[in-house]
Amino acid sequence: MQRILLSFIFLFGFTSQVFASQLDVTYNVARGLPILAQGQSIDTLKPFEGEFRILSTKSYTNDIQAKFSPIDYAVSWGLFADPSIAKNIHVRQYDRFLNWQMNQLPVPPKIAMQMVSNMHIIPANPEIAKQIQRASRGDLIRLTGELVQVKDGNMVWRSSLTNTDGGEGGCELFRVHSIQWIEKSNI
Repeated sequence: MQRILLSFIFLFGFTSQVFASQLDVTYNVARGLPILAQGQSIDTLKPFEGEFRILSTKSYTNDIQAKFSPIDYAVSWGLFADPSIAKNIHVRQYDRFLNWQMNQLPVPPKIAMQMVSNMHIIPANPEIAKQIQRASRGDLIRLTGELVQVKDGNMVWRSSLTNTDGGEGGCELFRVHSIQWIEKSNI
């Protein structure tokens, strides 16, 4: 009887915790829903779109940015979106950062750095929130939306507006309004 009671308490507690987090309006944006939490805002900085090869994806649930961006895409574009080049790009995503390397760069390093990026993806609606989770390594996708700045209380998270920067603040904070698969590929 005691084991059954403990199991019930555990399941009830776990279910209540999951249910409460699903109702938490501070995570509305990450689910593609309107902002309802006090102190949160999203400001559009500029329209943004392009075709990107997915090199890797990383989901987030526990950092403060997860309230807005549930997933990061490591992407390449331009020459580096070519599958014969993209398959040689080795990536590591962690803590909203991206490290990448290639054994042999086909262009000078300064140019190569402009064709690989870590994008923090914000879904613009619930359908996009579902679709962004389906991207996988090798997919060539077309994303349309805007680069944004997010505020949550004292936190300000601003997108990079250029592809020539790197390090902290060098990623795109991308609110995605549409995602289209151009090619499903396994690189």
